[in-house]
Amino acid sequence: MASSVLRSLIRFSSSKTTRSFSLVSTQIGEHTAKWMQDTSKKSPMELINEVPPIKVEGRIVACEGDNDPALGHPIEYICLDLSEPAICKYCGLRYVQDHHH
Repeated sequence: MASSVLRSLIRFSSSKTTRSFSLVSTQIGEHTAKWMQDTSKKSPMELINEVPPIKVEGRIVACEGDNDPALGHPIEYICLDLSEPAICKYCGLRYVQDHHH
């Protein structure tokens, strides 16, 4: 009895995720296409590259993308030992160690 219920639950949940995933990938495709076709507007990459590197005291910075956790991304700890700015892999913000303190 329990195994047949479990089997039908697994069948139901797996078919549902497949359907919703294909819907999501379609939406992502349309969203990306919208950004790519309008060349008069700047792309998200161009916009983020216009933000000057953020100067930080110390060797490590914790980037969350935004002060509001709902708008940010998983916390990313970035080491600033190199001379060129370190880039957050999630949001593209650049950080550089401020040696003039």
